[in-house]
Amino acid sequence: MSAERPARALPATARGRRTRAAIVDAAADMMYERGVAATSLDDVLVASGTGKSQMYHYFADKADLVIAVIEHQRDSVLNAQPELARVGSVEGITAWADAVVRQHTAKGGPFACPLGSLAAELKNDATFRPVVDAAFRRWEQPLADGLTAMQTRGDLAVNADPSRLAAMLVAALQGGMLLGRIAGDVAPLRDLLDAAVSRVAELRAK
Repeated sequence: MSAERPARALPATARGRRTRAAIVDAAADMMYERGVAATSLDDVLVASGTGKSQMYHYFADKADLVIAVIEHQRDSVLNAQPELARVGSVEGITAWADAVVRQHTAKGGPFACPLGSLAAELKNDATFRPVVDAAFRRWEQPLADGLTAMQTRGDLAVNADPSRLAAMLVAALQGGMLLGRIAGDVAPLRDLLDAAVSRVAELRAK
């Protein structure tokens, strides 16, 4: 969380954690479907089956809940990409990209990215922009770590920048997902990820 809003400790009891999770889950679903601005706290209370006293026990205000939703969506995105644990080679990065494309080839895809959707809506809000930025940096970190491992082994050119390459890969995913969603076709996502992975392959140490 931002410096102005220190993280609250999670509830000490299992019941409390379930209640808090129900609120965050309901808010995340509604904000994904409607957007943050169109989701009221009353809507979340009804959807989660909780009361105002419970809401304000866990969250100071709507902004506090939105930050929890950003972090929830970050974790959901990362949990849906187990291949990120095996991106220490071009082959591993390719497998990650292929898995992303397969997810978005399923019925109903290409899908909107829950984290990207929040970023698009909140990008000009100083309260949330640092939290969204930190969420994307967390997403990029496994890729940067894998690329750094490649460089340490001598498999990636010494002048390559693992952090920038990781950001490029996630940017290709985000841009491809957006264009694919608009077109109703997974091809833009596939093409942009293929181009980004090809760029990494070009930087293999000679």
